[in-house]
Amino acid sequence: MNRRSILAALALATALSGCNLAPKYVRPGGAVPVALPEGGVYPRAATDAPDVTAIGWRDFFLDPRLRQVIETGLANNRDLRIAAGNVLQARAQYRVQRADRVPSTSLSGSSTFTNNIFGAGGGAAGGAAGGAGAGSTSSNLEIYSLSAGFSAFELDLFGRVRNLSEAAQERYFASEEAQRSARISLIAEIATAWLTMAADQEQLRISRETLKAFEQSLELTRAQFRIGVASELEARQSETNYQAARNDIATIQTRLAQDQNALNLLVGTTIPAEQLPSGIGADVPTRDALPGDLSSQVLLRRPDVLQAEHQLIAENANIGAARAAFFPTISLTASIGTLSTALAGLFGGGSFTYSGAPSLGLPLFDGGRNAGNLEYARASQQVAVATYERAVQTAFREVSDALAQRGMIGEQLAAQTARAEAAQVAARLSDARYRAGVDSFLVALDAQRTSYAAQQQLVTTRQARASNLVELYRALGGGLN
Repeated sequence: MNRRSILAALALATALSGCNLAPKYVRPGGAVPVALPEGGVYPRAATDAPDVTAIGWRDFFLDPRLRQVIETGLANNRDLRIAAGNVLQARAQYRVQRADRVPSTSLSGSSTFTNNIFGAGGGAAGGAAGGAGAGSTSSNLEIYSLSAGFSAFELDLFGRVRNLSEAAQERYFASEEAQRSARISLIAEIATAWLTMAADQEQLRISRETLKAFEQSLELTRAQFRIGVASELEARQSETNYQAARNDIATIQTRLAQDQNALNLLVGTTIPAEQLPSGIGADVPTRDALPGDLSSQVLLRRPDVLQAEHQLIAENANIGAARAAFFPTISLTASIGTLSTALAGLFGGGSFTYSGAPSLGLPLFDGGRNAGNLEYARASQQVAVATYERAVQTAFREVSDALAQRGMIGEQLAAQTARAEAAQVAARLSDARYRAGVDSFLVALDAQRTSYAAQQQLVTTRQARASNLVELYRALGGGLN
């Protein structure tokens, strides 16, 4: 095969490399409604509200202690490190697969030394038996060569190699989106765990204050019982409230220790005491704004949805590679170099040499292997379509659920705040009436329990509002910057 033939084969491969047997990718649609739900329990977004997905987590979380905890978690969380390692693995695999699209060129050199002995009269056999004795001659033959070339390079006429490379690239992109999704989830999990601990700290404060009030009531009823003013029933009922508050304190203290253990696991290290929350008040530690654009198209930018789409594109490319396996494969081995009988003559005139060896493979009978691979690729693509649609539907539900809670959480918080204030006033009035002999102790006792429960529920509602803002931020795909 001459040099022109080799160049012609390479040119033909380049011209036909645009042939692609993969089906044209079309993003699946219709899995969710065009717009996110509005009206009824769902809130209406303000037209001048910022886009939550464009707000970085450092700007979304306002409490400096929480920001420090999140920063530490992003640097130390082991799950995030695993996700980063998966990205590096996928990138390396993509580089390996992409290398098949270009010839792997190597340089090689060799030298051969041959000694020939010729005998006189007795012929070659006698010379060989008698060695290089009298009447025999010998000659040395030296051959030096230096060449560069490639071996078994597949001319990608039908896009098999290119589709395999594209599939590896899309899996790499999918791993990057998985890492972004892991970062967003970690930020939300840390913030939620931090807010849970803040709520438990507030519950502990309320329980301790209530315990003091119940202790005063218990001491009073016991003293009254001793002098015969109060009954034993009243003393026992007062003790019941006191012991219930003691139990609540012990339970909450255990829960706080577990809260810190959960935070330490998420962050990947022990959190300093100065970064832990001290309670949860009326002010939320995050931005409180709905996104200005509530189109469901915003869900397509979520990392988990993008991950599923990249995996779908990869499966689409695998179909093209499986289809190409039915067509002939052409491989080319070629080299150029220099050959000389003297080392000094390797780069002299007339030493140039070249070689080319194309090969053709045409599948005739494979027992159904190629057909099975194509069927598998098509089935995998159908699974990837369903997986993508499920990811979009899951995102739609998560955002819808968060919006539904957001629409009513303000009303719940206002009602619970008013209830707690009214219960506190009722408890004070009932205690004053009891001491004045107007109401029975049972009325005062019931008012104390109602006030205690109302304050606890208020803390729970405040936690729900703060956690809802975090969940809405996460569900909309915010939190990357």
